[in-house]
Amino acid sequence: MTAPTVPRARGPERGTLDKAADENFPVAPFFLPRAWREDLMAVYGFARLVDDIGDGDLAPGGADAALLGAPAADAEDRMLLLDAVETDLRRVFEASPGSRGGPRHPLLRALLPTVRRHSLTPEPFLGLIAANRQDQLVKRYETYDDLLAYCELSANPVGRLVLAVTGTSTPERIRRSDAICTALQIVEHLQDVAEDLGRDRVYLPAADMKRFHVREADLAAPSAGASVRALVAYEAQRARDLLNEGAPLVGSVHGRLRLLLAGFVAGGRAAIHAIAAAEYDVLPGPPKPGKLRLLREVGVTLRGEG
Repeated sequence: MTAPTVPRARGPERGTLDKAADENFPVAPFFLPRAWREDLMAVYGFARLVDDIGDGDLAPGGADAALLGAPAADAEDRMLLLDAVETDLRRVFEASPGSRGGPRHPLLRALLPTVRRHSLTPEPFLGLIAANRQDQLVKRYETYDDLLAYCELSANPVGRLVLAVTGTSTPERIRRSDAICTALQIVEHLQDVAEDLGRDRVYLPAADMKRFHVREADLAAPSAGASVRALVAYEAQRARDLLNEGAPLVGSVHGRLRLLLAGFVAGGRAAIHAIAAAEYDVLPGPPKPGKLRLLREVGVTLRGEG
């Protein structure tokens, strides 16, 4: 994916924002108005920081912990750092214009003008924190409904924030956006089965694993057997159905936002195609779509097909 064209960050937040270039789906593409790009990157910076804390992927040295006011001895305590991020987030919403107070971390300071400009509420941001807290406590999901409830926290807030930043939120658009975001989260889980297992996390519902006679030991194999492939195909179809449910969102907006949302749907469809092209063997590594396939899916989505 093309990295978003935004000013390069300096200091401890630089590595966090630089990760945007490696995302499955473009965070803030060049064709968006500059104000939207900056606001979306501010939202991304917060989400990336929270995910890095939850995954234990912060840059070494404890700089982020120090910025959040956490003692050096607690720099590896993920739950404490998530609490510290929530405290700093509340400073974003409590700070008065012109006051000397406010958030401590540069990424949350960057979020402050975005929150004020669009009158954003704390709930989507708190959902992202709650998802990462859940990751510390819940390593397996019994049912598909349990997984959907997790996606409500981990993925859907991002789409809701995109709609809020672009001033296009309606109840119907939020419903369609939630379907797209949940689908993209499921696709990411399918791509990262082996990596997640290495973190002692399994996002394939246990009830589905039992139905397809898949054991956790099967997920640790170098390549997938027939049962694992059948399970992955089943979950990929669920993601495909969710993308189709959400796709009318694209036709409900206009201009460059329409292209952005088409890119999200197309990215998910192209990733599912890559998984299918790998014959649903996701264990050697994440199947990734090529640019030509992505462009083809963008065209299909813009035409309302698929």
